Amino acid sequence: MINLFFNTKYTLIACAILVGLTACGNKDGKATATQVAAKVGSEEISVHQINQILSRTNTAGITPEAAQVMSREVLEKLIDQQLAVDKAIENKLDRTPENVANIEAAKRDILARAYLQKIASALPKPTTEDAVKYYAEHPQLFSARRIFNIQEIVVPNASGIAEQLRSLAAAGKSVEDVATWLKGKDIKFNGGNATRPAEQIPLELLVKIHALKDGQNLVLDAPQSVTFLHLASSQSAPVAQATALPRIEQFLTNQRAQEAIAADIKQLRASTTVTYMGEFAKTASAAPSTTESTPIKSTANPVEVPVNKAQSAIEKGVAGLK
Repeated sequence: MINLFFNTKYTLIACAILVGLTACGNKDGKATATQVAAKVGSEEISVHQINQILSRTNTAGITPEAAQVMSREVLEKLIDQQLAVDKAIENKLDRTPENVANIEAAKRDILARAYLQKIASALPKPTTEDAVKYYAEHPQLFSARRIFNIQEIVVPNASGIAEQLRSLAAAGKSVEDVATWLKGKDIKFNGGNATRPAEQIPLELLVKIHALKDGQNLVLDAPQSVTFLHLASSQSAPVAQATALPRIEQFLTNQRAQEAIAADIKQLRASTTVTYMGEFAKTASAAPSTTESTPIKSTANPVEVPVNKAQSAIEKGVAGLK
């Protein structure tokens, strides 16, 4: 419902509610502030509701006049929403099994997120010294950053295939040579090439690729596949420390929050009895640990690259290069 009524191209700001959101005067004719922005039938729409929506967005350089227009638009959307809510309740849509389940799921999600946010907000923020240290310890992301042109061949991880591909890599064979060899062995494979900057490659894999010189090969093992990787070319593209520090600080903030949340959830699981029932009881021992799949996004580098922890580092990297 919220998405339906608040899909707007405008950028909104929290301070907009300070402009124009006052109501009626008193008996002396002086305007008085009110926390009620409008009434829809008997239901009230508060300034706080408008403030909540406006505060979710980021703006710069907006004029007071534009802010007033935006706050009015949000109010009108809230009015439309309340009208729809009233009709939904009148039609008893709040009692249908599907909607009851959706409402309960939304409540659970809100409360869980609030708890995790409480954990994250209590953590100390990384210092400039922390960010400078990270910059120095990861030259492949910053001072020695490169953009890689990579070719690859991926084959199923059958017995002995990794060793054979390593022999081909050590002999300096090209991707075309490897493809010809695989066809001769009737081994199915997938191939591709891609150009990726360092920050788009998971850090575990980046360390290995960064060590390569142009024209060199690398073989990567994963449980289900083996990848023959050829660095066709690369281009130096360093990032200055002053440019990198703000992003590093944000990354370290997110990383610390993820680690703290994972540790807290692990402790909660250890101190709480969880009993699997029915069909789930049969596979309880195979259930993934939440410490391997935390409820917030993770990144290998200080950029927006989601990581699926169910995969190995190599598999993640190869997937990103396709």
